[in-house]
Amino acid sequence: MSEIPVNFGASARAYRGTLMIQGTSSDAGKSTLVAGLCRLLCREGVRVAPFKPQNMALNSAVTADGGEIGRAQALQAQAAGIAPHTDFNPVLLKPSSDRGAQVIIDGKVMADLDARAYHEYKPRAMAAVLGAYERLRTGYDAVLVEGAGSPAEVNLRARDIANMGFAEAVDAPVLLVANIDRGGVFAQLLGTLACLSDSERARIKGFIINRFRGDPSLLGSGLDWLEARTGIPVLGVLPYLHGLHLDGEDMLPGERHSAARGETRLRVAVPALPRISNHTDFDALRAHPQVDFRYVGAGEPWPDSDLVILPGSKHVRADLVWLRAQGWERGIARHLRYGGKVLGICGGLQMLGTAIHDPLGLEGEAGTTAGLGWLEIETTMQPQKQLRVVAGRLCVDDAPVSGYEIHMGVTHGVALERPAVWLTGEGADGAERADGARSADDQVMGTYLHGLFDTPRGLHALLTWAGAGDVEAQDYNALREASLDRLADSFAAHLDLPRVWACLR
Repeated sequence: MSEIPVNFGASARAYRGTLMIQGTSSDAGKSTLVAGLCRLLCREGVRVAPFKPQNMALNSAVTADGGEIGRAQALQAQAAGIAPHTDFNPVLLKPSSDRGAQVIIDGKVMADLDARAYHEYKPRAMAAVLGAYERLRTGYDAVLVEGAGSPAEVNLRARDIANMGFAEAVDAPVLLVANIDRGGVFAQLLGTLACLSDSERARIKGFIINRFRGDPSLLGSGLDWLEARTGIPVLGVLPYLHGLHLDGEDMLPGERHSAARGETRLRVAVPALPRISNHTDFDALRAHPQVDFRYVGAGEPWPDSDLVILPGSKHVRADLVWLRAQGWERGIARHLRYGGKVLGICGGLQMLGTAIHDPLGLEGEAGTTAGLGWLEIETTMQPQKQLRVVAGRLCVDDAPVSGYEIHMGVTHGVALERPAVWLTGEGADGAERADGARSADDQVMGTYLHGLFDTPRGLHALLTWAGAGDVEAQDYNALREASLDRLADSFAAHLDLPRVWACLR
């Protein structure tokens, strides 16, 4: 077994520098590994910052400096005990089609580019990446870097800014993590090494095997073989942790149906739109023991439910056309006729209106799409994206809420005279401003506010509005904090931390 020189008696306080976590594939566990290590270093009093040079995700967050970053980096910042900042994710790609994406640099929209045009743009993106990294390197003791996808994507090696291209530019050591739950973990690790250059392989200082179910001693002979074959040590085998409440980076949860664990008080249905964004809005609902939550997928009949939520979307008009093609408009209309409630968030609010106009073709082909017509509003897409961290109170039960706005549409119409939320004003006078709309019969409500369900009173008020009756109180942020601590405790028990910290350079 190869050795990493280290002072095994030293505390994490002794280590300063940069360490990069790369994965053999997407969903290998890079985001959670960085989050857990950030929490461990934070516990030791180390000023640590997360960093992802380039992220491709439709789940995003608004930062304290008024920009937009990947949701995973906001979670990692929480783990590190600091406020989210645009430097933590200087390049964010938000796919708007199979071949194109909105490119966000340093928190602000730069352009919409197809894959080839973005490849040509990468040298300029790399300048933003290196600038953000240098600011973090001088402002923090340690920087934990998350790669994107896999460094084995040899077709993307030229001009790479997300994995080994960044690691080589800043001379960063790398730990390689693989997801054993998908099978073939030894092939994942060896295959990735085989795709790297000699200098890139030399950067890998250790392997981490993630999401193991069963007896780790049964892996022993395989781990010995792997270390003998590669000369690279395995620094830990992390168990599969069930029931974590952590923000997903992009993909919808593997389990589309979260059944209530007690007496069902409310049945919630959300269409799994092709370009659904910020589905982390629904994590608190999925975690609630009295809510039966379901993402409805393509080809499925619309289920019976008490509350329908139309989510955010990166391409609202196209996703609305897709929803209609599934036949769901009729199912949701029937749901309303029988007294059910409908809530729209961000793009979902826009769908609830009578029309969505995109005269400049900001989200696709220019034109107008008829809305569902359940709120008397119209929305026009505009180039300037609205990015705000906000707080306020629901018009339902006056419950306090907080969250963020991320949208390009401007909405007008008489239904806005019955707002869904009053938000704290941004001016010096502290005046409130109205957001969203409600129908006259109070069956339909929409808002631009993401994070509606994350505050305990806001969650309770909305569940009550939807007909849940008396429900248990739940603080989702407390669940998230407990999950970060549980993650860190697991890492402390199953990683060779002195060797991990010794890799910081």
